[in-house]
Amino acid sequence: MKSLSVKNVPDDLVERLRERAKRHHRSMQGELLSILEVAAPAGKLTLADVLQMARDSGLRTDGDSTELIRAERDAR
Repeated sequence: MKSLSVKNVPDDLVERLRERAKRHHRSMQGELLSILEVAAPAGKLTLADVLQMARDSGLRTDGDSTELIRAERDAR
């Protein structure tokens, strides 16, 4: 095993990571290892891996996809 060090991490990023670790009931070290594991998987990504990455990203849309599609179609 190796140790890694990250220097000059902005304070707001450290706080966001701390909050994320707390939400997942992990230490900061455990959370960072989890993030690294997702970012550099050992093998091919499965559909479940991609789905989990999407969920972990926190990305959300403001509306229903039906509304978005209808608006796009109506704009033509």
